[in-house]
Amino acid sequence: MNARALAAGALTAATLATLLAGAARLPAQPVTKDVPKAAPNAAPNAAPKAAGLSKLNHIVVIYLENRSFDNLYGEFLGAEGLNAALRAPKQVDRAGQPYATLPQLNGSPIPLTLPNAPFSIARFIPPAMPTNDLVHRFYQEQQQINGGRMDRFVAVSDAQGLTMGYYHTAQLPLAAEATKYTLADHFFHSAFGGSFLNHFFLVSAAIPVFPNAPTNMVATVDASGAMVTDGTITPDGYVVNTAYTVNTPHPANASAASLVPNQTMPTIGDRLLAKNVSWAWYSGGWDDAVAGHPDPSFQFHHQPFAYFATFADGTAAKAAHLKDEVEFLAAARAGTLPAVSFVKPLGYNNEHPGYADVLTGENHVKQLIDAVRNGPNWKDAAIIVTYDENGGLYDHVAPPVVDKWGPGTRIPAIVISPYAKRGHVDHTIYETSSILALIEQRWGLAPLGVHDAKAAPFTGAFDFTRPADLR
Repeated sequence: MNARALAAGALTAATLATLLAGAARLPAQPVTKDVPKAAPNAAPNAAPKAAGLSKLNHIVVIYLENRSFDNLYGEFLGAEGLNAALRAPKQVDRAGQPYATLPQLNGSPIPLTLPNAPFSIARFIPPAMPTNDLVHRFYQEQQQINGGRMDRFVAVSDAQGLTMGYYHTAQLPLAAEATKYTLADHFFHSAFGGSFLNHFFLVSAAIPVFPNAPTNMVATVDASGAMVTDGTITPDGYVVNTAYTVNTPHPANASAASLVPNQTMPTIGDRLLAKNVSWAWYSGGWDDAVAGHPDPSFQFHHQPFAYFATFADGTAAKAAHLKDEVEFLAAARAGTLPAVSFVKPLGYNNEHPGYADVLTGENHVKQLIDAVRNGPNWKDAAIIVTYDENGGLYDHVAPPVVDKWGPGTRIPAIVISPYAKRGHVDHTIYETSSILALIEQRWGLAPLGVHDAKAAPFTGAFDFTRPADLR
């Protein structure tokens, strides 16, 4: 693929606000500190099905880790990318003064002389090597977004200037899929912060609760809600940073008091079960983790269904629906995929900075895609490849202002299907809950709450007026 031209047609923050004006979520309800209630999650009636969605009988969601849109697709032709980023506000320090050059960690291969602007990581660290990890937590991401100015990523990051790095899009294995099918360039992760909370939004559009949590897990905030001391749990009892389930699997050294109790709000799995629609969550390394010998890169907090009472240890639903990734590959090749598949690669294959590299992860995802595309279910399938959150990496596009939970920073999303628009960049505003909206509208399910009820369901990525293109 040729090197990408730089993007054009940027949407302004004002445009984003206008487009989202009718889609704002309800604010969180006040709760007591001791007995938190689930965040607003009253299910509206099922939304009318978007035309043509009945042609999709298999939806596959491949859920990767910690990449912003500018980090991977800033050079993609037709997308809002690095050209617009160069016109964005400069990064400022905690005193509000622009950096003359980007600060870097001691010992970093990245020099201290880089301008205050996005830069190519591959000049210093090849894409086949992991970089340092970067802070990606609930309160810190809000500080980095800084009211939509997007100018405190460096100041807040524990990786300093690394946050401004990007990869050359043309060198990425998945860029060929984005070029052939549809790339969404205004897709935002639903919740501020890290993997834990965004996995919850993927399956429930809700925030987990932890009544009477240990005090050492609870953050403190000022009158405006800004963080004073960091923590896993908000003062009103919501779990917003990494915590582990009381169920299997969880780390062997996790204290019993710190384990999140079983959640009881509905999930997309519950909705599908009620309509007898088949589904499964396929996780790399799952069988070994459940057996008590997890792979060193297995991520316990990337398994959202394991936090729910419906899928607790010993339940039939856990055995039937939470499976190993090897079973997904077998089902794809045999043409026995369920109607809905969520695929979570093992840590080494998920692109997460710190312990995974970009190329290994993307080549693994190509294998997952090809298993579907070369199998009997391809003719009526749609594959969505996206990321849980930005991983602390910079993006210049301000997210829509919706509620106290998010959305967070812009991330990539690719739609691959015989019905996907070819060679298309979809500028529609989406978020993680748009995946739920697509599933719900396809099978006539009631939304889980106000989040997915308002989200656009990816219909801008499809063209159902033409026959399936199986090439």
